[in-house]
Amino acid sequence: MRRFVRSLFGQVVVALVIGVLIGLLAPEWAVKLKPLGDAFIKLIKMIIPVLVFCVVVHGIAGAGDLKRVGRVGVKALIYFEVLTTIALVLGLVLAFVFQPGAGMNVDPGKLDASALSAYASNADKLTSGGTVDFLMKLIPTTVVQAFATGDVLQVLLFAVLFGCGLTMLGERGAPVSLLIDTMSHVLFKVMGIIIKLAPLGVLGAIAFTVGQYGVGSLKQLGMLVLLFYVAVAFFVFVVLGFAMRVSGFSLIKLLRYLREELMVVFATTSSDSVLPQIMAKLRHLGIRDSTVGLVIPTGYSFNLDAFSIYITLAAVFIAQATNTPISMTDLLTILAIALVTSKGAHGVPGSAIVVLAATLHAIPAIPAIGLVLVLSVDWFMGIARALGNLIGNCVATVAIASWEGDIDRERAHKVLNGEKLPQDTAQSELSTPHS
Repeated sequence: MRRFVRSLFGQVVVALVIGVLIGLLAPEWAVKLKPLGDAFIKLIKMIIPVLVFCVVVHGIAGAGDLKRVGRVGVKALIYFEVLTTIALVLGLVLAFVFQPGAGMNVDPGKLDASALSAYASNADKLTSGGTVDFLMKLIPTTVVQAFATGDVLQVLLFAVLFGCGLTMLGERGAPVSLLIDTMSHVLFKVMGIIIKLAPLGVLGAIAFTVGQYGVGSLKQLGMLVLLFYVAVAFFVFVVLGFAMRVSGFSLIKLLRYLREELMVVFATTSSDSVLPQIMAKLRHLGIRDSTVGLVIPTGYSFNLDAFSIYITLAAVFIAQATNTPISMTDLLTILAIALVTSKGAHGVPGSAIVVLAATLHAIPAIPAIGLVLVLSVDWFMGIARALGNLIGNCVATVAIASWEGDIDRERAHKVLNGEKLPQDTAQSELSTPHS
């Protein structure tokens, strides 16, 4: 029991239970604890851009083969598109078969549009300009702007270019490569300090949520929430489980290995809160630095599996709840539009509602005002979204590393089996005693 409480996993579990109790017993006070969760996530996000830059640059420079880096990038994008399409189709099929919104008979004219005002402008920005505009936004006005705004994709673009340039310098670039590697170790040390605050962040986040929303909001839309959780679970254990088996590894063992990070994401509903730890653990698993550095940050914007399920499932739910007839053409349109809008989700405030609004904006047949129906349960669905997205990106990294031969299989099996191994610097600086 002492080892359990001393471990990060144990402390997060204890904080989670205490947070729920505070939210139930003293909701007014619990709401005031929100800054604890917000501050923890801000501390993590503070170092993510520089950390991603250092890991990617050092990984590319260490690989020494730009063709290999290019292959990893292309294979990652192919994998992302295939899995995202499967997730989008799964959401459509489940919504069409189980019809969670059928029988609600909601009159769109009686819904309160003011609740969506905060999301409208962001939705317009997301849809304006289309794919070309989205690609143009990947290029920052200046390098400093990319780091200042914390746009991971813009930082990733510059990091790839910088890493390629550093590799082309050969021995002359060795001092810069060493400096960047040293910086990454310093940042992981800082990360080790911040991660000790995870239990406080979890306590604040879960206490606020329970105190603010309670569990009553689940009643009316329980079928939608339940169906979404079942869909995510099916995708994780069947689709991602198959991807892991093809790669030669066990999904269950991977989930057990990442249990601490999954608990933090469960409480904060933010996969950003564990990005540095996830990168460190995947490197410790025996995956090449350049592969981890390319796949994980890119996946945070291009491989949102659970998010994709949510978009199509919620869109059809709204149509059913408002008795809006939708044709096969409408379903295919939802699928096509969601393939584009889902790529702009990461980093957008209220991203789930914003992207859903952007998707419906392109399909006039479905009343966008119906988004009000899912607002009350969005947080509950956000838990599964964040967990599903994170697991999907971790599996993607393992799968692509196996595909490219960038993983030490013997080491990976030992780590997943819980055997004690010498840890690399990054992982040892984040590690805590395990239960």
